[in-house]
Amino acid sequence: MPEEEVVNEHPPRWCSVWNMTRSEIDLLLFSVALKLLLFPSYRSTDFEVHRNWLAITHELPVSKWYYDTTSEWTLDYPPFFAYFEKVLSIPAAHIDPSIVDLHNLGYGSWAVVAYQRSTVILTEFLLGAVLLRFIKGSVNPPRQRLLSGSLFFHPGFLIVDHIHFQYNGFLFAILLWSILMARAGKNLYSGVLFAVLLNFKHIYMYLAPVYFVYLLRSYCMSKSGQILTGRFATLASAVVLVFLASLGPFIWMGQLPQLFSRLFPFTRGLNHAYWASNAWALVTAGDRILLRMVILSNLGIAINEQGIASASRGLVGDTVFAVFPHIKPFHTFLITACVQMVYMIKLWRTPTYQSFLNALTLCGFTAFMFGWHVHEKAVLLVLVPLSLLAADNYAYFKTWMIASTAGIFSLFPLLFTSAEMPVKIVYGLVWGAMTICPLHKQSYEFPPSWPLALLDRLEYAYVVGFVPLQFFFMVFPIVAGENPSIQFLPLMATSVYCAAGLVWAFTRLSVLYFSNAFGTSST
Repeated sequence: MPEEEVVNEHPPRWCSVWNMTRSEIDLLLFSVALKLLLFPSYRSTDFEVHRNWLAITHELPVSKWYYDTTSEWTLDYPPFFAYFEKVLSIPAAHIDPSIVDLHNLGYGSWAVVAYQRSTVILTEFLLGAVLLRFIKGSVNPPRQRLLSGSLFFHPGFLIVDHIHFQYNGFLFAILLWSILMARAGKNLYSGVLFAVLLNFKHIYMYLAPVYFVYLLRSYCMSKSGQILTGRFATLASAVVLVFLASLGPFIWMGQLPQLFSRLFPFTRGLNHAYWASNAWALVTAGDRILLRMVILSNLGIAINEQGIASASRGLVGDTVFAVFPHIKPFHTFLITACVQMVYMIKLWRTPTYQSFLNALTLCGFTAFMFGWHVHEKAVLLVLVPLSLLAADNYAYFKTWMIASTAGIFSLFPLLFTSAEMPVKIVYGLVWGAMTICPLHKQSYEFPPSWPLALLDRLEYAYVVGFVPLQFFFMVFPIVAGENPSIQFLPLMATSVYCAAGLVWAFTRLSVLYFSNAFGTSST
């Protein structure tokens, strides 16, 4: 992304309202043109999920939204997102009434494709607007412009939103807006925006402990540790009003139990097969290795026969280990809560913006690493806030580089058709060249000792290792043919290799968080 600010003597009038430069206008137009070209590309079942939600919210009264089972893709997002779908359904009904026909399952005309993909592009403008504000108020505008550009053009958003199909750009715009308010010292607005975000998508609840601790310490308490009653009441009232606006109708109708049963389906398994590149992917791979060792060495270790089939299918479903103890939802919740608590103690002691941003990233990282049935798309919960830290120093840059490379590559299997293969590879390489290379040049520091220099080389070797991994992913299915027992190996190899990098990045970031005294962000 260009670092030099190009000034146009006669910018369009609408651009002056947003205080946009000519280069920023050009990037916006290029982004829209690129995403328009992707309209005919592959789309996942999520596309039909959202079409069905348009139909549910358009045809049914609010009282039936969370009860409808016409399609298997039932409404399972919080009410604000349901209201959002309701708004989108109004123009959809005028463009093509078949879009909002509840019984028109699997409808895929060009009208619905163009409309739904257009709504993703239009709602993502909020992301662009927020990222522009990050530039205007930053200490180092050229560096922040690079970071903002890297987020607006992030391959994760392109893959997940504009091809696979979701609205993450819009949702992360609200998160970044909340973070921006925290950077500006407007903590009340930051808390209200986060409450709004929670009522759009409940996955962000993993970040709630960070907001609770940070807002309590930085907004509701004096420097001497006394509770500021007025501020506490104001913040609490504002958050309660947001939740009442979202949940109020369902509380009135006595539907909260039904709504929560849709939001938290714990009947799903530990793993989303081998896709999510987190700690459980490594544990699952370790269980496979131990199983082979037990079988080959004839050790007298009990083997769960159900686990042999469970973890070798490469399919979505419950994961039962063959050698390791069975993991339940409570175990993942306990591990996640305990690890997050460690970061909360640090944040309580150092309630600065930079500490808040680090803790926010690490809490998202912890949820991704140890959560129950984590989807591969949840890696964006790590990569987006981590990008704001990338330019602080070389250590943060390296952490971001490893996590971004592994996290983005872990999303590649989402696009498994041949037509999208060059798109994801070429776009990923171009994005890396336009972001990683300039940031490396700006932040590089020669390692002070030979062990650190060796580690530095090994980390770069790990990143380069994605080249042969991609080659293996492309060639192996051709060599293996239709053998069902090994067809899942490329996916497993991708998940395990990416998980190794993400676990390392998680460890690096944790060490950085506890070894640094935070002040104000450099960007």
